[in-house]
Amino acid sequence: METTSQTTSRAVAQASTEESGRQVAPARRTVDGYLLAPFPWYGLDEAFTGPRWLMQVGTAADGAVEHGSIGHGDEPSVLNEAAEGREKFAVVVTVAANPSRRSADGTGLLEATTVSSAAWLAGVGLLSFTWPAQMDYSLRDDWLDQQTETAWALADDLDGPDWSTLSLPVDGVPTPFHYRESEFGWVLAGSTQEGVHVGAYGRGMSAYGLAFAMIKDIASYA
Repeated sequence: METTSQTTSRAVAQASTEESGRQVAPARRTVDGYLLAPFPWYGLDEAFTGPRWLMQVGTAADGAVEHGSIGHGDEPSVLNEAAEGREKFAVVVTVAANPSRRSADGTGLLEATTVSSAAWLAGVGLLSFTWPAQMDYSLRDDWLDQQTETAWALADDLDGPDWSTLSLPVDGVPTPFHYRESEFGWVLAGSTQEGVHVGAYGRGMSAYGLAFAMIKDIASYA
């Protein structure tokens, strides 16, 4: 049976896919949802001096903000042969570290969020900006469904052979991350000391030189 977290994440992934197809302008994204989160947001640290932009937040069945993404670098379009190699971006996904709990209306159980949650959201996020070369448009939904299931299976096996370990600074503290590469880009996921899990994905920017830091004022992104 699909859990609430999976259902929520699938909806967010679909929204991300639709957004990438429509090429939504950054000005149409607002900071409102981010301000409702009871947890801190993370992005790349101050060593990154390029553009930063809001993406979207995801909520649980009870409406509570559970995760969201911040983009860095070039705003990605769906990858095609013409764009390949030109875009350089990294997206940081912050996921609240919640235990398994009852929904606010008492009608269901909200699954705990884990590092695997961050890994899956990052994996699906990368897929939302990916289009295999020479694939017919009508086949992309089927391809996304198949790849989404693969991303979930990979995220559920972080100790498996598809992942390696990478140490990166989080608020200046060396922190272990699970890391994997694919033909579409890279994905990583780990936990912070501030009660959140952090995932990230990107291409054109090396993951090995990244460092993460708590965003002091998310309102400044508005």
